[in-house]
Amino acid sequence: MPTRRTALGAACAAAALALAAVAGCSSPPPPDPDAGTNGIGRQAPEAIASRARAAALAAPSVHLSGTVVSGGATYRLDVRLSAAGGTGSVVSGNRSFELLRVGSRLYVKGDADFYAQAAGGKPPSRLEGRYVRVHATDPAYRQLAVFTDKAALLNSITALGGPARKGDYREVGGVRTVAVGTDGGSTLRVSLEGTPYPVRVERARGAGVLALTDYGKDLTVKAPAPGQVLDYGTAGAAGRG
Repeated sequence: MPTRRTALGAACAAAALALAAVAGCSSPPPPDPDAGTNGIGRQAPEAIASRARAAALAAPSVHLSGTVVSGGATYRLDVRLSAAGGTGSVVSGNRSFELLRVGSRLYVKGDADFYAQAAGGKPPSRLEGRYVRVHATDPAYRQLAVFTDKAALLNSITALGGPARKGDYREVGGVRTVAVGTDGGSTLRVSLEGTPYPVRVERARGAGVLALTDYGKDLTVKAPAPGQVLDYGTAGAAGRG
């Protein structure tokens, strides 16, 4: 009888080992990161980058925030943009200013340091709390207007600058994304939910990180009341006293 029980136990142990081996060989595959998504992650890297860029440019509006490094200077942006114009704030060093563009009409409202630099000294007190109209003939127009130009900004920050490669999958602000970028270049994080918008841009060589949100959210830009604006004409002398 003991011999029979021993033989039965050995048979059961052998069967258990066999089942474990079979289970190990048939372990479930890793989850598909593209399951339940918009499918953009299954496309070639160049196609992902191209579709994300096109989606951003086609959106009626976008909220862009983060940092941009240009010409050795770092700018902290918080701007809302549409085809009709844009509004928001820019901080660079100890200077900060607000921008408002309605069509081709550009207005700037700066802090004391901003106006002091523009004036080459102490600015007129009447500038405080008021917008200054910047005309297109002013050399500063192009430098400032770009921060409120949706097409120009998005074209610039979503350009990868080389052959695209696919990166990892990660959540950004609660949104599932896939990365696409270039070796040593910029990286876009593209939404796997709904429209494949770029939701984060990490620019090449440490030139800034930007978040892109609120695509298509209603945005109305309108000129400030005349009493809030100083217009120095086409000479561009914001500090002229």
